[in-house]
Amino acid sequence: MQTKEILYFKLFRDVCKVMNSCLDLKEVLKLIAENIVDVLEVKACTVFLWDKQRNTLEVSAAHGLSEAYLKKGRLDADKSIAETLNGKIVIILDATNDPRVQYPEAAGNEGIASVLSIPISVKDQIIGVLRIYTSEQRDFSDDECDFICGLSDMGGIAIDNARMYDHLKAEHEKLIEETHRWFEFGKAS
Repeated sequence: MQTKEILYFKLFRDVCKVMNSCLDLKEVLKLIAENIVDVLEVKACTVFLWDKQRNTLEVSAAHGLSEAYLKKGRLDADKSIAETLNGKIVIILDATNDPRVQYPEAAGNEGIASVLSIPISVKDQIIGVLRIYTSEQRDFSDDECDFICGLSDMGGIAIDNARMYDHLKAEHEKLIEETHRWFEFGKAS
């Protein structure tokens, strides 16, 4: 087995371990972003969640990008590699000259040459985007895309689990609060 494949399996195992032991969404997404950068030897990785009401992509985790780049401006879902939100994997070889990139000048200033954009989905609903950035032009192989799609799917599951946990936790707290009110009401009668 090749070294790269071993790293892929290790990363996938590590992500599964964290997801299995942690409901902290930020921690899981941070792990995915950091390890993708290391294993794929790329410049950076960002996980965006899609705010459908505002139709924007919101940074949920990032590794390898400057604060200035992350705060360059609002990412409009219709202007920032929009095909990804239709379920397509998009490879942009030249981020500084491709009309699908919303901020090509900022990409050039950040040293970004190529971008791989992969949808994140849960139960056949696209909820975000995983983006990988390289400092040199790079065409990702089918194996790399498949691997990253697997991580994206795991990220989707982690997001869904964390959201369900937060919802159940809020419902539990509401139930406890109502029980206390009923108890207090009963004592006052």
